[in-house]
Parts: sequence; C-alpha cells; structure tokens
Amino acid sequence: MRRSAVWGVRGAAGVLALAGLGHTLWNGVVEAGVALAFGMLITIGGLARRDDLNDLHDRRPAPLGSAGALAYALLGPNAGHPTHHGVLQIVAVVVAAALVGIVPHIARGRGPALDHVARRVLTVGFTAVCFQPLYNSGRLEGWVGQGPYLAVFPLLLLGLTALCDAVLAAALAGARTGWPYGPLLRDELRAQLGIGFAICATGVVMALGVAVAGLWALPVFSVPLLLTQMSFHRIAAIRTTYRQTITSLARATEIAGYTRPGHSRRVAALSCAVGRDLGLSERELAVLEYAALMHDIGQLSLIDPVPAGATAELPEAEARRIAELGGEVARQTGVPAEVAVVVERQADPYRQQPVAARIVRAVNAYDDLVGGTRHPGGSLAALEQLRLGTGHDYQPAVVESLARVLARGGHGRVVPAPRG
Repeated sequence: MRRSAVWGVRGAAGVLALAGLGHTLWNGVVEAGVALAFGMLITIGGLARRDDLNDLHDRRPAPLGSAGALAYALLGPNAGHPTHHGVLQIVAVVVAAALVGIVPHIARGRGPALDHVARRVLTVGFTAVCFQPLYNSGRLEGWVGQGPYLAVFPLLLLGLTALCDAVLAAALAGARTGWPYGPLLRDELRAQLGIGFAICATGVVMALGVAVAGLWALPVFSVPLLLTQMSFHRIAAIRTTYRQTITSLARATEIAGYTRPGHSRRVAALSCAVGRDLGLSERELAVLEYAALMHDIGQLSLIDPVPAGATAELPEAEARRIAELGGEVARQTGVPAEVAVVVERQADPYRQQPVAARIVRAVNAYDDLVGGTRHPGGSLAALEQLRLGTGHDYQPAVVESLARVLARGGHGRVVPAPRG
C-alpha cells in the first residue's frame, strides 16, 4: 500500500511532465523570452541548492527555484501586456529547468530525491490549473477586478497549494519511513510557516512585479529569497556541526571503556524511531536524540566501570547518582536545558519522567539486555523483561512502541504483550 502511494505520486508527476513536454515540443514555445527568463531563474535556484543535507529535513532543497516556478504559474500580464502561455507550457518549462539545474548535483552523486521533483511538478501544475484558465478567460478580472483583491487571490491560492504540498509530502514520507502520518503532517505544516511562507510570498511578489515592471522584476525580487536561502544553509551547517560535537562527546564513554562500542548511537537511533512512532514533533525528537547520545555520560565519574556499561539493573541510588552527574555534565556542554533534564531523570519512576526520558530509559535497558549474556533469547527475552518492569520502571506505551519499531525494522519477531 505504501509503495503504491509513492509510485502513484511519481506516476502522476511523470504523466504530467511528459504531457507538458510533448505539448510544448509539438506546438512550440509561446512567448519564448518570458519562458527563458523564468527557466533561467528556476535553473539558478536548482544550482544554488545544497546537496549535503538530509532529504527528510531539507523540505525545500531549492527555494529560489520553487518560488520562480510558482511565479511563472501565477504570471498574468507582462509589463501590462497579456500573456498566453498555458498550463502545459508552464509544466514543461519547470521540468526542463529543474532537470538542467540538478545535472551538476547528479554528476557529484548527490542528486535530489525523486519525491522532491514529483512534488514540485504536481504543486506547480495545481497552481497553474487553478490560475491560468481563469486569467486567460477574463473571468478572474471579472470576479475580483483590478484592485487589491487581484493580489489576495494568488495568496489564497498559494495557501491552498502549500496545504496540498504538505499533505503530499507527509504521505510520501510516511510511505517511505513507515512513521505515523499525523505527526509528519504536523511537521510539514509547521515547516510551511518558515521557508514555505517565504517561497509563496516571493512567488506572488515576483508575478505581480513582472505584471507591472516586466522581467526586470525577477532579479530584484530574487535577492531577498536567495539571502534567506543562504541563511538557512548556514543554520543547517551549524546544527550539523553541533550534532557531530555531541556525538563525539558521547563516544567518550566508549573510548574510556565504560560502555560497549556503538551503544550511544544505537540508543539514539532506536529512541528517535520510538519517538516517531509515538508522534513526537521534530523539536522533541532533536531533544530526544541529544539526550539519548549523552545518557551515559555520567558514568565517567565512576572509579570502576559498570560491567559492559549496563546500568539497567544497578541499584536505584547508584543509578540516580550517575544520572544526576550526567545531567550536570550535559549542562556544562551548553545543550538545551530540556536535554539535561532528560539525562538526569533517567533513574526516576516513569510516571515522574518527561516523555523523552521514558523513551531513553526503555531503549537503553533494551540495548543493555540484548548486548549482555543474561538473555540468551535475545530481543524477545529483553522485551519480556521490560514488560515485567512496566509497573514502575518503564511506561507500557513506550515498551509496546519499541516492540512495534523492532518488528518493522526486521530485528526479529516480537511476541505480543501478555493478556490479563
């Protein structure tokens, strides 16, 4: 079902792209100068995109190109003169320019995800279908006139386009990852309030500027979005560096022999998967990841390491002391206060813990149990051990979420929770 949804979206985008290219090649390009100007803008936007970011988080890999494509879809007059390009030509120009813009990235082996291209084709096609027939027939002017309402209509249309794009992106991400649809849609809608709003606003301003001043408005109105794009890239680079620093710090316990190799990274990855399954937002997932990476940092205060670094079965007082020391170390690193709270409350009863601490505690115990020799049954026995501790130590919902994540990830068959 999930694969069919992905191929359905890609197939629809492919059919629309082929129809646009075929129609344009057969009938020729109408107003070639306008098409060339917008095509160059979309191409430059594609060339300016970053190609080293994660596709799951980089929702707008080429914001300048996206704004230029939307502006072409919303273009009415050009310097007061009516235009006559149609929906299929708009799709053809956008597809051709986007393909040219991604060639250098593909040459470096870092081309954009196919889902990004499909979404752009479909959203631009949707915008053009809603706007161009009304403009070319004169009904749009008859309905809203030449006053300020003529600018309000494109804004409302792009708001609807952004909503459709968010729904589409969440569906594709859910099909690709298996994560719950609701939280993915929420994150996509939140993203629309950031760079998504800037793209839509710039697209409208470009279209209105060209309508009054001609094609000279394109470079003028492209500069602010290009600067915004550069700022987002710098922020993304800082976040990447910060995460690498936290990951390196977390490895201190492994290098010192206090925990097993890869323990913190395994706990962080599995904790984020459980957080996704439980519907945490992206900010909550970031806090969860940092806390999971640093959850064992307090063990550096011990004179004698815990065998295999397994803190799941330590006496409560000792586990609480290690957790509190870990929280103090985390605060010294400058991480957000929520991260330190999650680290220092690892040994509390789950009813007194924040959600992120409940997740890290359960996942940490699971990795300790699976990595040790106390459970020859592996993951099945480890999950049953966690279920036995759901009265005090582990939240039942978190343990069952962990079981679902392990089942989806192919880490072995998971037995259902005992009834009664």
